[in-house]
Amino acid sequence: MRKLYEKSELWFAIIWIIAYCVIAGTVRGNFGDESPVMTAVLAVFAAVIFIFVKKNRLEERYGLCKWQGRAADYWFFIPMIVLMTGNLWGGIGMDFSGAAQVFAVVSMLLVGFVEEMVFRGFLFRILLKKEPAPVAISISAVTFGVGHIVNLLTGQGSLETVLQIFFAIAWGFIFTFVFYKSGSLVMCAVVHGMVNALSKFGASEKNMFIYMGATIVGAIVYCLYLSRKPAALKRE
Repeated sequence: MRKLYEKSELWFAIIWIIAYCVIAGTVRGNFGDESPVMTAVLAVFAAVIFIFVKKNRLEERYGLCKWQGRAADYWFFIPMIVLMTGNLWGGIGMDFSGAAQVFAVVSMLLVGFVEEMVFRGFLFRILLKKEPAPVAISISAVTFGVGHIVNLLTGQGSLETVLQIFFAIAWGFIFTFVFYKSGSLVMCAVVHGMVNALSKFGASEKNMFIYMGATIVGAIVYCLYLSRKPAALKRE
């Protein structure tokens, strides 16, 4: 893995994305979010990524570090945190019961970490080295959204998948902008994981269009605001 990384960081990122989408998508389609198999596969992905980054001392490059801003400036993250709660706007319930719900929630939290590392960490960082920031941000966000097409493998409907893609693109822009401006991926991974986990506690899907619309509009306003902030990540 180190040899591939040193030879081509871009292909390193692409291969990670393909492997994750194919393997996780297939496992999810065959076993479901609530399966311990799904949790185990995601845990392996997360562990391998974390060990690779730590072993090669790439924590700062890939955002596994504390935000360097002042504590008084944590309002920087508030819009993202507010949108994080959207899956609960229609009420609270549980998709599963007992251990199945626990496995589903843990899996969703792991998805947040893995996807942030491969789409924002691996992919965005090498794109930022090769392309202007707006291009790198856009490619990372759109690739993240389009990557959700693998949900068709789980039996998800075409319309729902298309809507989810646009929803994910909006979140992709938010997460990439926050990483670019803060230099830390930790909050993005936490919020991403919580968005996924809270989806397992949403009592109704009636608010889905409201939440998606609010996220898309919120992403536009939030990213325009963040675009005026100095960037913590610099082109190498």
